[in-house]
Amino acid sequence: MYARIMAGIDDQFATSKVFATALALARQFDAKLALCHALDQTPLAQHGARVALPDGVAPVVASLRATAREFLDKAVATAREAGIDAEIRVIDSEHDNTVDLLARAAEDWQADLLIVGLSDSRGVGRIFSEGVGVKLAVKAPTSLLLVRHD
Repeated sequence: MYARIMAGIDDQFATSKVFATALALARQFDAKLALCHALDQTPLAQHGARVALPDGVAPVVASLRATAREFLDKAVATAREAGIDAEIRVIDSEHDNTVDLLARAAEDWQADLLIVGLSDSRGVGRIFSEGVGVKLAVKAPTSLLLVRHD
């Protein structure tokens, strides 16, 4: 049913239901798994951020990428120990937000399932801000599984 599963994870992957779900489904369907982290650089790309950071944004972006690769490498090792064929994807842009980055990554990798977390916004917060998962429901180029966080 699913041959290529992509999961959007962060540095809390070890306790993440998204990661556990991705591993379980990849195992169940004997699917290839891409563990993906999106770095939304749009706040850093603003002129004010460039002026406020004495060395510019490049060192900050490099640090964010290195941190992402570090936890993604650990996540891939965990997946491989479980017998799952896994790879990492760090995606970033100064112009695109996390939703656009994940949607494009899923399309480029030809994922047939994208798994992401669903934030639990309630009340007024939900009116003013939809989470990545909700926005991906409209933009994702493939099947989407939203996993509610505890």
